[in-house]
Amino acid sequence: MNQTQICRHRWLRLSLIALVTGATWCSVSLAHEYDGSGWSRWRDRVSISGAPAPAVTAGQAYSFTPSATDSSGRTLVFAISNLPSWATFNTSSGQLSGTPAAGNVGTYSNIVIAVSDGLKTATMPAFSIQVAASKASTPPPPAPTIAGTPATTDVAGKPYSFQPAASGPAGMTLSFSVQNKPSWANFSIATGLLSGTPTSAQSGSYGNIVISVSDGQASSALAPFGITVTAPASTTGTATVSLTPPTQNSDGSPLTNLAGMRVHYGTSPSSLSQQVQLASTTPTAYTLSNLASGTWYFGATAYTTTGVESAMSAVTSLTVQ
Repeated sequence: MNQTQICRHRWLRLSLIALVTGATWCSVSLAHEYDGSGWSRWRDRVSISGAPAPAVTAGQAYSFTPSATDSSGRTLVFAISNLPSWATFNTSSGQLSGTPAAGNVGTYSNIVIAVSDGLKTATMPAFSIQVAASKASTPPPPAPTIAGTPATTDVAGKPYSFQPAASGPAGMTLSFSVQNKPSWANFSIATGLLSGTPTSAQSGSYGNIVISVSDGQASSALAPFGITVTAPASTTGTATVSLTPPTQNSDGSPLTNLAGMRVHYGTSPSSLSQQVQLASTTPTAYTLSNLASGTWYFGATAYTTTGVESAMSAVTSLTVQ
């Protein structure tokens, strides 16, 4: 009978053992909270706090992790209500995070985060998160433009000119600059005009010339180009002079011993260094050949059989192209 009774009440014995064991655990862990009456005051505290950001801009990341403690060191588990559709929630850490898109613009209200150790629960005050639309950035004004096709050759002695076409944003003043400007050329920073007249001594190649335009904020440039200056082609021409020999001496007496005439010519009126002698005593025309391009000057004298030469006639000129 006794054994039967023990078996019948075994659950009670086990419950008592468990209760005693629990009381022993409480007496060890909470011994400092006995009030002197023989009973402990079991005070299990769970707390949660934090200041979640109230707003975020669409396209930017949002994150909030609350601070939570448990006085007994138990493992905490977090929960949330009214989780925004664009966010995720970590039940182990309480972190609320996510990146709202442009379609998530609006206010997400009455969000509540709670924490529990299995016995006690603490809750944060309800809060809201406003998702604001991102402000479209204003694109910078376009850079000024410059265009044109400069001539790449010139002949010494002939003028060279290139004027680029440029435009920029309204109200902006344009200025020009040049790199590797030929020594014979001038450049306008106000218009971008490159001009000049090279001499024969400046024949050659002038490369990597770059013309740029700027509005003070941005700039553009033409592709580098070069100018080759060549010497003018060698040309020759002819000049025909008409000669009328004198018939009188300087004293007015008849000239009876005339032997011929001489044509004097050159590239300067004061230096007629070349001459042709004509054994003719009658009016005649004579053509001078192989004259280089430029201006030539001509004069004539008469000479007698005794070698006396007259004064120079009036000097005339002719330009050979």
